[in-house]
Amino acid sequence: MPHQMSPAAQRALIVANPAAGRYRSAVVERLAAVCRARLTSVAVHRTTGPGDATDAVRRAVAEAPAGQRPDLVVAVGGDGTVREVAEGLVRQGADDTRAALFIVPAGSANSDYRMFWDDRPWQETLSGVLGPGHRAETRRVDLARLAETGAHVLLGSCTGLGAQILSRVKTLPGAGRERYARALAEAAAGYRPYPGRVTVDGVPLAEGPTILANVGGGRYRAGQFLLLPHSEPDDGLLDVCVIDGRTDPARLPELTRDGRHVGLPGAAYGRGRRIVVERLDGERLVLEHDGELQDRTGNTATFDVVPRALPVWAAAAP
Repeated sequence: MPHQMSPAAQRALIVANPAAGRYRSAVVERLAAVCRARLTSVAVHRTTGPGDATDAVRRAVAEAPAGQRPDLVVAVGGDGTVREVAEGLVRQGADDTRAALFIVPAGSANSDYRMFWDDRPWQETLSGVLGPGHRAETRRVDLARLAETGAHVLLGSCTGLGAQILSRVKTLPGAGRERYARALAEAAAGYRPYPGRVTVDGVPLAEGPTILANVGGGRYRAGQFLLLPHSEPDDGLLDVCVIDGRTDPARLPELTRDGRHVGLPGAAYGRGRRIVVERLDGERLVLEHDGELQDRTGNTATFDVVPRALPVWAAAAP
């Protein structure tokens, strides 16, 4: 998908989550100072709880007078914060002048940031956005819409083992991606597959004992596991990888580090516009998306692609 250079930003809204795993007030102050030195106006909003980031962004980009609306929205937090900010942005409508998202990684995994910048320091990437030259560009990336809740998914959604590690990771000491790796290893050791089925555009992809099904546009989960190695965030399609009971769950941390799970007998990989994930025994599907557990989906999760829905600042193409 061709990308486009964007006009220089003039007005910024910084949305920072003080509860994020690696949040530091000094980082927000430094970020705001850099932005104020380059931009016409800068506002800072510190979130107060779930959903507040979405509300703050929606007010700023849709309800403020036209001349005061930000054209750059900076999310400071983890993947959950980034998703909330994206939800607020995608509701601004189809106007091509909409604000674009920039991410400052302050969470534990920061998979969204890695999708667009790899692991380059945010100070360097912000310079590419605010400074002269062509070191950054906006990409209009696809989202998924979870039909059962109406929520949009930016990074991806995972069932089974991929969702269960979220409750475990909160009980472990330490921080960052290493904690997610330990949580996955511990959860995998005693994991029992669930009876599942996945269809892509109405065609069955996999059915039977299921360890996990991962749907989305981001290649990495937990900042390090390459579950969707072929995914492109702006190709108009959702990728899905299903790992079934033929794979030893204990091997997943090793296999998914570099995408070696793809092509094994226990994995199925697909791409389409609608992905349906089901649990077939009538029990609730254990599901997360963008790093947050979901409890309103029942035994089925239906994902529809929303093409080119969100403008995001990313590294310029070579």
